[in-house]
Amino acid sequence: MERTHVVDIGKQVGKQVLLKGWVHEVRDQSRIKFVLIRDITGIAQAVVKKDNPLFESIPKVPKESVVEVVGTVKEEKQAPGGVELSIEKIDVISSPVDPLPIQVVEKTDEPAALSKRLDYRWIDLRKPKSALIFKIATALEAAMREYWLKDGFIEIHSPKLMEGASESGAELFMLPYFDKTACLAQSPQFYKQMAMASGFEKVFEIGPVFRANSSHTTRHDTEFTSVDVEISYVDSHEDVMKWEEGWIKYAIGRIAEQFGPQIKETFGRTVVVPELPFPHVTMKEAKEMLAEVGKATPDADLSPEEERSLCEMIKERHGHEFVFVKDYPISARPFYHMLNEDKRTTKSFDLLWEGIEITTGAQREHRYEILRQQALEKKVDPSGIADYMNFFKHGCPPHGGFGLSPTRMLMSLLGIKNVREVTFVPRDTERLRP
Repeated sequence: MERTHVVDIGKQVGKQVLLKGWVHEVRDQSRIKFVLIRDITGIAQAVVKKDNPLFESIPKVPKESVVEVVGTVKEEKQAPGGVELSIEKIDVISSPVDPLPIQVVEKTDEPAALSKRLDYRWIDLRKPKSALIFKIATALEAAMREYWLKDGFIEIHSPKLMEGASESGAELFMLPYFDKTACLAQSPQFYKQMAMASGFEKVFEIGPVFRANSSHTTRHDTEFTSVDVEISYVDSHEDVMKWEEGWIKYAIGRIAEQFGPQIKETFGRTVVVPELPFPHVTMKEAKEMLAEVGKATPDADLSPEEERSLCEMIKERHGHEFVFVKDYPISARPFYHMLNEDKRTTKSFDLLWEGIEITTGAQREHRYEILRQQALEKKVDPSGIADYMNFFKHGCPPHGGFGLSPTRMLMSLLGIKNVREVTFVPRDTERLRP
């Protein structure tokens, strides 16, 4: 018999079906036994009544066993989806050999500690709420790709083993590489720009990046997935921001269509498709706004608390969940960001969503001599980045782009407070397993 998924049994009333999945829960009552069967599409209620030969054996099937169940679908208003399965046969394919270290069905509002859940991540991910996060992540990436491909982008896969730093040299993971020392890529930045010098014009990449960042916070990790975009023939960073906000609106719109009700029910979040254009403030304006409420710091960048406060003010004044903060001081940006005419600020930006920075971007400096001078001013030795500098020796169009964190985007989308909850298997300063 061909397998039927839980999501499809409502179309099979009166018919015999085969379900394959996990025993989510067994409810043992005197005259009827309920078995909840879970697969990746949902949870179905199956029943065995007292006159069924299986009546005594059903309660002995351990929770989280993998089973095959054959039965007839019947209408039942009280059951999930308005139908239930009258069990005629059940085969146990695999059963737990040890007690579950964490529960899939939690009986209290307080789940196991996150550290223990991450120790047993494969069990934690069995929870329908956890699975939903990664269904949404898959749809989000698919929507991003749809937009890129419609707009003529080329996908690249840049190397993750490098000879030198692609961002800050202080955050490098070093490793032996035959008779040399290599480092793990912190960003595909240099190779995105190489693609611009190659005439590709518009590129994207989704791939891992590695940062030896000692911060152990709710939004930092040492290995994560980065979404990167680079576009040629821009007039300024304003063009890059305009492109990004259209792309984000499209992706969130697709999520609202596919998962809006489930996100509301499961996470208590209403998916708001953002209006265009997004609010823009310069860094100077952002600091002035924050000073009004006593939250401004003298730092050239924004602290997490400043980001949260600024987003609250933007939401109150503009009714918008997003804000671009642009024109960062030179001191807060890398040497390859193009300068504004004032020579004190850069054509750069961050995008904040619900108090979290999800994007950093800029127009890049594409003119070799100016780029070389900016590297020297930042005390970056051009000979140490000779391959990168060579990209600009033979002509390169003006270009800009950004890197976006899809895990931080999921945090904002779903109202989740820790990046580890939206990462399949997290890596941070303390965790190298499972």
